[in-house]
Amino acid sequence: MTDETTQYRARPRDEEGAGDTGREVDAAGLRKVLVAAGLGHFVEWFDFGIYGTLAVILAHHFFPSGNPQAELLSTFAVFGAGFVMRPLGGLFFGSLGDRIGRQRTLAIVVLATSASTLAMGLLPTHATVGALAPALLVLCRLLQGFAAGGESAGANTLLAEYAPERRRGFVTSWIDASGFAAFVAGSGIVLLLSAALPGDAMDDWGWRLPFLLAAPLGIAGVYLRTRLEDSPEFRKLKSEGNHSRSPLRESFATARSAMLLCTGFMLIKAVGHWALQTFMPGYLQTTLEFGRVQAFAITTAGLFVVAAAVPFMGALSDRVGRKPLLIAGCAGFVLLSWPAFWLLSRGNAVLAGVAMIVLGLCIAAFDGAISAALAELFPTRVRYGAMAVSYNIATALFGGMTPYFATWLIGASGYDLSPAFYLMVVALVSGTVVLRARETAPLRRSAA
Repeated sequence: MTDETTQYRARPRDEEGAGDTGREVDAAGLRKVLVAAGLGHFVEWFDFGIYGTLAVILAHHFFPSGNPQAELLSTFAVFGAGFVMRPLGGLFFGSLGDRIGRQRTLAIVVLATSASTLAMGLLPTHATVGALAPALLVLCRLLQGFAAGGESAGANTLLAEYAPERRRGFVTSWIDASGFAAFVAGSGIVLLLSAALPGDAMDDWGWRLPFLLAAPLGIAGVYLRTRLEDSPEFRKLKSEGNHSRSPLRESFATARSAMLLCTGFMLIKAVGHWALQTFMPGYLQTTLEFGRVQAFAITTAGLFVVAAAVPFMGALSDRVGRKPLLIAGCAGFVLLSWPAFWLLSRGNAVLAGVAMIVLGLCIAAFDGAISAALAELFPTRVRYGAMAVSYNIATALFGGMTPYFATWLIGASGYDLSPAFYLMVVALVSGTVVLRARETAPLRRSAA
């Protein structure tokens, strides 16, 4: 890695296109932005994540083969297919967001994701239409993935450009907190339905209900985002005629080093997120033989801890800097992944819950700092697009295939704890990138 790559720093304020007055937002205005961005992000990730939460049931309906592991692998392959579209979505929506604005683009993103999720809840199954069923499922996931490519980078950009400079870590951390809250809600709803519905109702038709929630949630998300003003920084750029006309070309010309760093940072975030949210429910049921209700209860507990802890970690990153939190998260995965998987394998629900919480705290430490750190890599003119492209490349290559690869790894090695080593290696790679990078938080900027 070159010196140019490792010696990044946040752009000076005049380069970002926002002086002090450009970022001034009163407390009520900031709360409105947090609610609109956070709830919109909640809707987006509830829609995107519910597929993974219901993977075991979907496998039976769309990929019946008589072999539970083969069915699950097929379902996770389709899950990964949605991620293939995310870099393309990042290219499209990122460029759009840097040209027409963050707020309008994010409203389109929520609408597209909710429509594709609703369609999943209405699909016929393999028993009804044969091979057409998985083909339609793949089509819905591709559209969902394309739309999701514009979400995280856009919501992060919007909040970072509204946030007071020395509270940017806390404000942007609500993006990840709301995303994990959506995973908690999805897992919790599936848990309640599994416990409450009689007999085989959950398998027969109850699995459709979380997908159908996409309709009211999507309407709420679009409503909130269309009522929101664009960020002060982007409005200032546009009023001065300084916004980029070719943001993607400009990104690759001027921000290549920052994009490489963004990709390196994102590896463990992508793998950690989708290991906990998507791989873990199926792993607990099919490999470790927990009951469905137990598996969803354990997963929900871990995701809840992440959602609750991330804002505190974000606030801490404003005090001590981004790097200490990022390093702590990576180190936690390197040191604690195997012990956590060992606890999971003991067959005890309480120990499994402790293991999920341990892994959850590792990702919470990393997520508390990562959103601000990524936003601080890029100037306003290309922030949305440059972040979306590099963010989604890492997510597509590593995050989306995590459930499939981890499941395959167990079968290939015959070792139930083998996914722990995947987490450890990826965390080591991201940690190395973080160690070679400079601090971006304002309190460290003068020393960087």
